[in-house]
Formats: sequence, C-alpha cells, structure tokens
Amino acid sequence: MYRKSIEELEQDQREKLVIDVRKPEDYEKETYPGAKNIYWEEFDTHLDEVPKDRPVYLICYSGERSDELAEELNADGYDLYSIDGGYRSYLRVKIQRLMQQEDESRQRCQDIERSIVKKFRKPIWRQFTKAINEYELIQDGDKIAVCISGGKDSMLMAKLFQELERHGKKNFEVVFLVMNPGYNEINYQTICDNAKLMNVPITVFKSEIFDIVADEGDSPCYLCARMRRGHLYSRAKELGCNKIALGHHFDDVIETILMGMLYGGQMQTMMPKLHSTNFEGMELIRPLYLVREDDIIHWMNYNQLHFIQCACRFTEHCATCGGTEKGSKRAEIKELIRTLAAANPVIEKNIFRSVENVNLNTVIAYKQDGQKHHFLDAYDKTEME
Repeated sequence: MYRKSIEELEQDQREKLVIDVRKPEDYEKETYPGAKNIYWEEFDTHLDEVPKDRPVYLICYSGERSDELAEELNADGYDLYSIDGGYRSYLRVKIQRLMQQEDESRQRCQDIERSIVKKFRKPIWRQFTKAINEYELIQDGDKIAVCISGGKDSMLMAKLFQELERHGKKNFEVVFLVMNPGYNEINYQTICDNAKLMNVPITVFKSEIFDIVADEGDSPCYLCARMRRGHLYSRAKELGCNKIALGHHFDDVIETILMGMLYGGQMQTMMPKLHSTNFEGMELIRPLYLVREDDIIHWMNYNQLHFIQCACRFTEHCATCGGTEKGSKRAEIKELIRTLAAANPVIEKNIFRSVENVNLNTVIAYKQDGQKHHFLDAYDKTEME
C-alpha cells in the first residue's frame, strides 16, 4: 500500500520530499536527484526533519528498510512511501534511460549524416567535393586540422570531412580542432554539446585572445582574427598537421570581393587555398568555397540544429538571441548583394566569376608578388588595333 515505483515518484506532481536512508558515505557517492540523507538507524532521532504536510518518499538499498519505516510512521500520521526495489531500482531506470538517450542520439546523428549525402547531396555534398577537386585542396598524406568555431559553417564542414573519410578515398587524416579564446560558459558548452550530438571528436585548446584584444580600442576584430589564425596554425603544426581548414563559404567570397572594391579600392578575392607566410609548410584551405550560405542554413534548420551565432566577447549575447552582423560593413554588402540578386539572380555568380575572368589588357594596374605593374609600362611596346 505504501510502496511506489520510481516512475510513480516522478509522476507525483505534488510538493514532496525524497529521503535517502542509506549510509552517509553511500549517499555522498550518488543519490536520487534532490534527495536528503537521514540514515535509517537514526531516523527516529530526526523526525523533526520529516514533514507531515506533504508526501515523503523513502529510498534505501533494496526497499526493505524503507518498507519498514513507511509502515511504522504512516500509522503516526505521516504520508510516507517506500520506493519499490530501493536504490537499485533507481539505478536500473537510470541506466535504461541513458541507453535510450544514447540510442536516440545515435539515430539523430545518423539522420544528420544521411541528410548531407541524400537531401543536400547536390547543393552541399557535391559542391564540397567539387571545390576539393577543382582547387586541389587535399593531397595524399595530408593531415588536416579542421578548425571548428562552433558556428553552422565549421560544424557542417566537420561532418563533411567525416563523410569524405567514410565515402571517399581515405588518403588523409583529420583533427577536429577547437580553440577556446575565452568563450563564455554558454558558448563553450554549446560547442561541446553539438560536437557530442554530431559525433565529432574535438581536440580543444585554450588561448587568452579575447582578454588580449579587449583593450584594442573600438575595432579589435582584425587583431583578433590574425591572432586566432596564428594560434590555429601553431597548434595544428604541433599536432603534425600540414593544413588547416576554415569554414568560409561562397557568400563570404563574393562579399569579400565587393568589400574590397567598395571599401578598400582594390580588386581581390578570398582564395580557396593559401600557403602560410609565417608557418613554413602549412597551408590554409577553404572546402566550403562553393557552398551557398542559404543551403547551410537550410541544412541546419532541416535537422533542427542550433549553433553559436557569434562568439565574440563583445557580442556574447548573440549566442542565445540569434545575433547578426548588423551595423558592420559586411552586413551592408550582404544586404546590397541580396537586393541586386532579387532583381537579377545571376548577380552572385557573376561577382564570383569576375575574379576568374580578369583581362589584364583592360586593367590600369595590378600587383603581383608585391610588385605593381602599370599598363603604361608596356603600352608603347604593343601595337594597338
């Protein structure tokens, strides 16, 4: 009559108290969440701690001691229940639930992976492999540090590399590298939770970059980006890597082209790969170079995933409120491209192709390897039609 299961305890919506009557040393190791400890042999001397105005659940090792206490004290006006099977039954339920959660997490991860090569095969998977092949981003024997910031782009890139290892020719190694430059607790936990959910075995290292750049005036972003990349190169090299992979996508590329023209007075692009000038033998690659941001967002929403929006110390709130880059030059360019593309859908591709179709005969001047070349240098030596 006074015996209840763990499930019945949890279904009881009343304000209640759970008392673990095992030895204090066992209680200290682990107990039912929120339970207080009164050793069963000392229960009679602690009755002032046992309320009569609400239900009390007792949990012992096997249910035997709690049965005795419940039967005895209910006769005195207490509303006591003994947990059937005691602490052992709680452990069985806990293990069953953990196994169920693991099964659900495993299935969720499989669904995420399947979506990449099935539903998003054309816009994401094929564009990823196309960039790798077209720009020769991976060679035999490469060891690549896949750099994860915690955002949608880098987390997708990590999964794409796993799929490439699984479905492609496994001629390379990867390390999934996470640098913690001073994330707040929510941001850092979000990264760890997503890595666990998506079965990405991350290697984490800390730096103090956010603290260092905090006093750099109104615009610490350039210094922060430079320092972060330097730290990533350095740690990747320590791990035996010869390349780092960053999650810049197609939209980052075309935005960079226009930003250079409109705000920098120069024609340049974000390259699909670069040799490091400060770390000999190291190379930067951008495998998402041909993947559209809208497709990444679609993949994220389809799988009901939530990533860090902005991990910067100065905009930490973005991780929970879905912050944007509003007010930045990149945000202005993004809006400009969106407006132009609404009128002409080929605009974005044309911006991208513009740096592939440069006609030097119609360029006033250009730089190569730091040296400036002007059209007048060879103008009189060339016959004009």
